[in-house]
Amino acid sequence: MDAVMLSRLQFGATAMYHFIFVPLTLGLGILVAIMETLYYKTKNEVYLKMTKFWGRLFLINFILGIVTGITLEFQFGTNWAQYSIYVGDIFGAPLAIEATLAFFLESTFLGVWLFGWKRISPKMHLISIWLVAFSSNLSALWILIANAWMQDPVGFVLKNNRAEMTDFFAVVFSPYAWLKFTHTITAGFVVGSFFVMGISAYHLLKKQNVEFFKKSFYIGATFGLIASVLVFLIGDFHAAEVAHVQPTKLAAMESLWNTEKAAPIYLILVPDESKKTNLVEAFPIPSLLSLLAYHDPNATVRGLNSFPENDIPPVTPVFLSFRIMVGLGTLFIILTILAWWYARKDKLLEHRTFLKIMLYSLPLPYIATQVGWILAEVGRQPWIVYGLLRTNDAVSKNLTVGDVLLTLGVFIVLYTALAVLDFALLIYYARKGPLETD
Repeated sequence: MDAVMLSRLQFGATAMYHFIFVPLTLGLGILVAIMETLYYKTKNEVYLKMTKFWGRLFLINFILGIVTGITLEFQFGTNWAQYSIYVGDIFGAPLAIEATLAFFLESTFLGVWLFGWKRISPKMHLISIWLVAFSSNLSALWILIANAWMQDPVGFVLKNNRAEMTDFFAVVFSPYAWLKFTHTITAGFVVGSFFVMGISAYHLLKKQNVEFFKKSFYIGATFGLIASVLVFLIGDFHAAEVAHVQPTKLAAMESLWNTEKAAPIYLILVPDESKKTNLVEAFPIPSLLSLLAYHDPNATVRGLNSFPENDIPPVTPVFLSFRIMVGLGTLFIILTILAWWYARKDKLLEHRTFLKIMLYSLPLPYIATQVGWILAEVGRQPWIVYGLLRTNDAVSKNLTVGDVLLTLGVFIVLYTALAVLDFALLIYYARKGPLETD
């Protein structure tokens, strides 16, 4: 492996570690705020205990998420200096806003919420957790605006072999950015809801704190059902935007090699990259790909063979990531409908098999978000900025294989230790249940 591939592996590995924590922060923060709102309105002590119990798990995840995110931005200087030189004027702006606005707002009011019990008014305490939840998602917005520019560069000119921003609002209000943002945060909401339902299912199976966890499960199921439907619907619009701005990614997502009018989607399909074809194509749904991509059943969809060979992304990982993501997204809708119905009718304890399914389903939204990022980033290759700058041209010039091997090894060991610590703490406090002091 050369320095470019190792740098890609390093950034990909650290980003995926970081993205273990981010979706839960986005979703669980909103859920904790909802629980405290219910306590503020009803004065029911159960909701107060829920706020503190789930808030403790939120804090553990949040703290370790910060640690894993810090090194990502440093890599733009150490490993991707040519990229930073080329697009730093544009890419740096949303990242700076994220750090100076969203992150500071989030950190400040998290401290107010954590240490403000019985020190500030209940209303101010409630406002503080909503500000934490809002700023967590605001932080995601600015990071995704930066990433969306890499996918669909807008509002710039090339000057002196560098991209310079000419229209800040074109960058901020890029349709690709807002579709990516809403798709990502709703996926985080699904992670948060399944986290709450999975842990609640564990305690309900053991018949521990039954009323507490029945209420928690119902809140998670309601939130999860709404989020699961939204993430699926937004994903459809996002795929249509991908078809418009990244046709190579769309073709790789469906392993479409030849340009077709009224292109179908095959329920069973096995790509063969070496022969630039598919080994198996079975059970086609006529015109569905054209309809979903361009909202026209007779639209023409370009195949991979119509693009230069050096512009085609790795097909198999993109195709598999898309299929896994869509399959899991469909499963989440089914599970959350059942979860909401059983919780609504107070029949959870009668369906122990379903509770076990929800417990074992807890990791599935994490998998869905990870393959979603693999789809987004691998599908953009061989470009680091789509259509402008190739990944091979973005790496730091003086970087050696030894340099990256050393840091990659250190990151893997360190981040694995942090992930194990996070899971150990979450499992310990989740199994412990609400404390008497809560």
